[in-house]
Amino acid sequence: MFLYGSDTMLDLKFIRENPDLVRRGVQSKKESADIDRILALDEERRTLLVEADQLKAVRNRVSKEIGHAVKSGGEPAELKIQMREASERISTFDQRLKEIETELADLLMWVPNIPHSSVPVGVSAEDNQLYHTWGQPLKAEFPLKDHLILGQELDILDFARGSKIAGSGFPVYKGKGAALERALINFMLDLHIRKHGYTEIFPPFLANADSMRGTGQLPKLGEDMYYCPVDELYLIPTAEVPLTNLHRDEIIPEEKLPIFYTAYSACFRREAGSYGRETRGFLRVHQFNKVELVKFVKPETSYDELESLLSAAEEVLQLLGLHYRVITLCTGDLSFSSAKTYDIESWAPAEGKWLETSSVSNFEDYQGRRASIRYREKSGGKVRFVHTLNGSGVATSRLMVALLETYQTDEGTVVVPEALHPYVNFRVIDKPI
Repeated sequence: MFLYGSDTMLDLKFIRENPDLVRRGVQSKKESADIDRILALDEERRTLLVEADQLKAVRNRVSKEIGHAVKSGGEPAELKIQMREASERISTFDQRLKEIETELADLLMWVPNIPHSSVPVGVSAEDNQLYHTWGQPLKAEFPLKDHLILGQELDILDFARGSKIAGSGFPVYKGKGAALERALINFMLDLHIRKHGYTEIFPPFLANADSMRGTGQLPKLGEDMYYCPVDELYLIPTAEVPLTNLHRDEIIPEEKLPIFYTAYSACFRREAGSYGRETRGFLRVHQFNKVELVKFVKPETSYDELESLLSAAEEVLQLLGLHYRVITLCTGDLSFSSAKTYDIESWAPAEGKWLETSSVSNFEDYQGRRASIRYREKSGGKVRFVHTLNGSGVATSRLMVALLETYQTDEGTVVVPEALHPYVNFRVIDKPI
């Protein structure tokens, strides 16, 4: 069953034993989970279970007494009345238990993961903390063009025709722009597979509701996703969903851990709650490409694995020579399922701003519980929940902004970074003749 004991999203025993900690965690994430109602239902449920067990013991005893009476030639009418009354009360208790479990299941789905103790407390992105920076910003002696102007003048991006085909937020890559996008994807996949030890997966781009619940997209983010009601499938917002759900409802032998997966996917996000935010060009799109990194690890190693996951994502930007910074998200800026998250933000010199290019997170056992992903210890055979981590390694849309704006020249062309030379047959993107 998907609910209680070891299978709750946040362990029900943990909530019961640490209610104030959980309330603070929920509040710090600006969520509204009803912890008081959860605790009240849990107490009622445990009381009913005890009373039901006692009644079942009475019913079993009376049943035996009826049997003995019948064998002795007696008429156990009084015993039959006791039997009927006990059965009716048990039926009433069972019905109430089903009602409680249904309500608890729904309430527990809305309890977010609790922030790790190292996460800075804060209300919004303004309270995030700088972790470190890398590289230097471009210092150009000519007027910089933003990615929209460059994309139009070089004939490599076409947002207008993308809007005609699908709507605002669906870009078209063209010519060398399409080749550059494909080069970025292949470069990142090769880096993570060959150097960082990830296994490549090419997953479905649609997922069912169980998969979305397993990683925490449902029910919280239902309005932000594209849904196909006839097939009851969602377009994935990130390859995190199919990669994590590869091992849903499985017990992994300890000797197979850690497991590292990487995948390219298109990503689809309605982002219904993002009205009024920056929407120019690639700054906010509904379809974009991303190389995702997912880890399944033992609990005691997960925070070391978070740092190595961050390093793998950073190396992409370092090899491309892009100036970036790493931010530790505060409690109020954490996602629903994350215990700790770093954002990597690339500098876009023409935009004059930092753009989120990657986000790497440790979910601890939160997704493991929701998706029932466990491992069996070699010594003793105990079954425990895995810790899951994921990160963008990286998303290409805002990476493309930083790359085009950083590598532009005073002639209006864009130089291709050396790391991408093995993946394209051109070194400069120049204006079409």
